[in-house]
Amino acid sequence: MNKWSKTSASGNRLGIIAVCICLAALLLGLSACSKQAVRESMRDARRTLAKLTEKSQQPAESAQPTEGEPAKTAEAAKPARHPKAAKPVAEAADPLPEPTQQELVEYLRGKLLALSPNDGFNDNVEVRFDPSTSTLTVIQPTSRCDHFLRALDAGNITWDLFDPSDEHDSRPELLRLTTTSVSGKTARACFDAQGHPEEGTSTNRIRLLFSRAKSEQIPGFQEKMTMAVKKLIVLSGGVEARELFQDSHAHPALKSK
Repeated sequence: MNKWSKTSASGNRLGIIAVCICLAALLLGLSACSKQAVRESMRDARRTLAKLTEKSQQPAESAQPTEGEPAKTAEAAKPARHPKAAKPVAEAADPLPEPTQQELVEYLRGKLLALSPNDGFNDNVEVRFDPSTSTLTVIQPTSRCDHFLRALDAGNITWDLFDPSDEHDSRPELLRLTTTSVSGKTARACFDAQGHPEEGTSTNRIRLLFSRAKSEQIPGFQEKMTMAVKKLIVLSGGVEARELFQDSHAHPALKSK
């Protein structure tokens, strides 16, 4: 029961009491058989009723809500705001697995063929790999070279620009990768079109040729190819690359004072 219901019930009780008083006064006046007494009794009853009515109105007025109360009630009715739950942090992606020997062979073969020189002399016509001997064979228009990957040192890879032009023909410049063998081991064996060993060919290094114009269209080509060849040499039984001397530019403490 709220304040309004309590106030209404109190007013009803006072009204009943006032009616009872008036009836009592009327009966009293009739019993005295005097008109004057009846008038006085009626006046007393009216005064009593007026006092009771005045008292009954005071709680009603005080029970009226103030201006601030509805706002408080409405504000209390609003549901409490809860802080937003933090979004779960996405789990870090698993690192890519290391490429296998066959995957690296396919990568190297694809680049040798796709970026092959097109001068009719240094073209990479076909590339084959024998996993039993770790031998990479590159076939060109007039020769064939077998590269023995297990004899190579992955720490000795260099790049240079090679001009294949001669006194008779001018040819586009090539990008050349060179890797040397471990001391005392043969890096390659080259043969002519009839299968005879080529004379004067260096056997302590291998050389892979790419078109400079084509390779420059691939961002980071040299870095990616260097990494692929290093990994392939190691997986084929060659020597893993390792740094014997630290770079003084990367380590200030090693700089000369």
